[in-house]
Amino acid sequence: MFLVSGLDGEYNLRRVERYLTVAADSGAKPVVVLNKADLCETVSEHVRKVRRIATDAPICAVSAKEMLGLDALREHLGCGETVAFIGSSGVGKSALINALLGSERQEVREVRESDRRGRHTTTRRELIPLPDGALVIDSPGMRELQPWTDEEALGRTFDDIEELARQCRFRDCRHRGEPGCAVQAAVEAGELDAGRVRNYLRLTRELSHLAVRQDDLLKRVVKQRKKQVARRIRKRNVERGAW
Repeated sequence: MFLVSGLDGEYNLRRVERYLTVAADSGAKPVVVLNKADLCETVSEHVRKVRRIATDAPICAVSAKEMLGLDALREHLGCGETVAFIGSSGVGKSALINALLGSERQEVREVRESDRRGRHTTTRRELIPLPDGALVIDSPGMRELQPWTDEEALGRTFDDIEELARQCRFRDCRHRGEPGCAVQAAVEAGELDAGRVRNYLRLTRELSHLAVRQDDLLKRVVKQRKKQVARRIRKRNVERGAW
């Protein structure tokens, strides 16, 4: 799974964390792709920031327009392997696929100059074979990414925070000013990014809400199944003359 971000103003470290969380639960191998490196003068700095949150995920700084860094991507495109390109509109997913193909197969459009946001050019998912035998999936850009995962995947993405949380004085510490909070202590000492902690807490809340929704859905499904079974039993008994 290629998690694509643009280095032209679209880049958002917190969004990359979300992508990594979803990828951790999918079973796919994540690769962080920082596209449009030709438009950024601080590429190495962005790579370092992503490295702090990406654990073992490879990071590739590339430029589809200038054909830079593509060999690093091809290392993850072995014969018979399938790679999905995930990212917001305008990050250059289709342009990267064209660069790997060596032809202008996928339609691309320029981003808006006012806010560097993309226009939805790709409107459907498409499986595309590459010359070396790999398969890539081009997909429409995402406006937002809501997690549909569990706490285990969240812990793999935020393993540094989870490790610190085990050192908090209280087991149910919410990391919001409680005494003896190891997470807040690390933030105050400059050892942990406060934005990363906020994103972790935000995702934790979203997963809690998701768990409640899933529980309610399960209850409705079970109730509906019970009604269906009861109707079938009544119908069978009527047909047998039991009633």
